[in-house]
Amino acid sequence: MPPAPPIDPPPIPGVRRSLHEARGVQFHVTEAGPPDGRPVLALHGWPQHHYCYRHLLADPPEGIRLIAPDLPAYGWSGPPQHRWAKEDVASDVLALLDELGLERVLLVGHDWGGWISQLMVLREPERFSALLTLGIPHVWNSARTTLPHMWRLGHMPLNAAFGTVLASRTAYIERLVFRLGVSNRAAFTVQEIRCFSDRFRDPVCARATTDTYRTFVLHELPAAARAPESRRATVPIRALIGTEDFAIHRAMASPGTALADDYTLELIPGCGHFLPEEAPEIVRRRLVELAV
Repeated sequence: MPPAPPIDPPPIPGVRRSLHEARGVQFHVTEAGPPDGRPVLALHGWPQHHYCYRHLLADPPEGIRLIAPDLPAYGWSGPPQHRWAKEDVASDVLALLDELGLERVLLVGHDWGGWISQLMVLREPERFSALLTLGIPHVWNSARTTLPHMWRLGHMPLNAAFGTVLASRTAYIERLVFRLGVSNRAAFTVQEIRCFSDRFRDPVCARATTDTYRTFVLHELPAAARAPESRRATVPIRALIGTEDFAIHRAMASPGTALADDYTLELIPGCGHFLPEEAPEIVRRRLVELAV
């Protein structure tokens, strides 16, 4: 039998935890730094939760209030009232900003959190001073720019079809996803990987794996192929991609195909997909630069 999911979030020194309801989702939110500091919203991806930002949360940059929610049905947040359509998740997070009384924030997003972040800055740019994306393509790729790299995304149809079972009943996440996704092996202990994989023993989190990818593969990806994203970003965007990222090729985050006033791409040598943990100091520096 797989182990029971952890009941409590993993300890991080000095953080504050709270629950907030927005659009029917009970969000679990982890914060660090002064409550009156400059607000930075940090969104995680799959198969993780707020703990992917543990280095920043344990030692936030001076003057920064770091806010790291668990996305709907991930970590210790409750399920949404939808099947994880990305625009719906963007609406959920925007509603959370309202609930927290945050009018304007600096935004950081890794993996799906980076995708959701891009949708948010396209929809309500006035609410964001800048965006730092980590390990995610930009949203303006067409079928022509995506198809050459589809072979890298074999986990997507696999998760769409069998994600609930794979995440909850097998060692798929720790033995395959993190094995392929991490280049800097020193970035994770076995216990830290298990902190993520074990949470998906919870049926709500396990189901989120299927919903996240099934909605994308069956609906959002075909829709984007028919009508690629045409909204232009006016918020400055800084994208970081690991040179050893198996799933995300640099061409999928190219400034040449981004519809943005201010978009740059930086390649991080020797790093795989999990940049908040594989390159925490670089992420910290880029965040501080954007906060100036």
